[in-house]
Amino acid sequence: MLAREIIQRVREIQVRTGRQVADVLAGEYVSAFKGRGIEFDEVRPYVVGDDVRTIDWNVTARMGEPFVKRYVEERQLTLMLMADVSASQDYGSETRSKREIAAELCALLAFSATRNDDKVGLTLFHSGIEKYIPPRKGQKHALRVVREVLAHGADAPELDSGRGFRWPRLTLGGRGRRLRRPREATDIAKAVEFVMSVTPRRMVCFVVSDFMDQGYERALQSANRKHDVVAVLITDPREFVLPSVGLVDLRDAETGRTRVVDTSSPSFRREFERIARERVHGLERRFRSAGIDFVEIDAAGSVVDPLVRFFHMRERRQRR
Repeated sequence: MLAREIIQRVREIQVRTGRQVADVLAGEYVSAFKGRGIEFDEVRPYVVGDDVRTIDWNVTARMGEPFVKRYVEERQLTLMLMADVSASQDYGSETRSKREIAAELCALLAFSATRNDDKVGLTLFHSGIEKYIPPRKGQKHALRVVREVLAHGADAPELDSGRGFRWPRLTLGGRGRRLRRPREATDIAKAVEFVMSVTPRRMVCFVVSDFMDQGYERALQSANRKHDVVAVLITDPREFVLPSVGLVDLRDAETGRTRVVDTSSPSFRREFERIARERVHGLERRFRSAGIDFVEIDAAGSVVDPLVRFFHMRERRQRR
């Protein structure tokens, strides 16, 4: 993608998401995250009328009388967008790639935060950290965030639609291994650990990825104890349903392994879909059990609708 094409895409996203933020998301964002920008200050003895939910049970047990946690409210919320820019994100069977969907999602969140005078930061990652932009405020900064998500890796050679499809790793076994180039791989745990080390203050962290990785759950769970972590899974329709077109040579975008499959076989297509859907359901179960919010976005569908549903869910939960 040339520089002028990236600029044009940023402008298109700005116009489209700007209207959506103004018409739909402005109030939803505030409702979803209001009151969450708080930081622990101290503990003090409990007095009648204090909210029992603020009792610090560890201190209470040590002191033999009830103590409550005291918080100070921050004037601004810090939003950190962590966008996966590994090779599998370049895939798209419809009009947009998963990377473009990630850019649009980041735009919606960044413009919503800017409208609320919150800070927005960005971390682009694959097997390492590609780029880190510290949290700042302002429309110009939000546009930079969108541009960086689109631009990184845009000079990589494009794969044709037949060989660019990344199938679930469980169907492959352990054959044909090779070393992966840095941008082909994904290391979510490393990215999360980096972000936690450079942003000590509490923040809302959106991890936007297809989660084609393993062993990152503990890092996310650890980060979620201090910060507010939201896992956003971006999927493509062809990751679930293959067309019946005969023999197809599939290439794993991140490992480089290839496999010839017979897509005319109904049993193969059913097994393919079963494994893919089980992977997504498994991700959702693990995130929920770890107390991490989960959002799934279909690259062929709306980005706004899943985000609105997520905001509504957060608002309802805060009212309880």
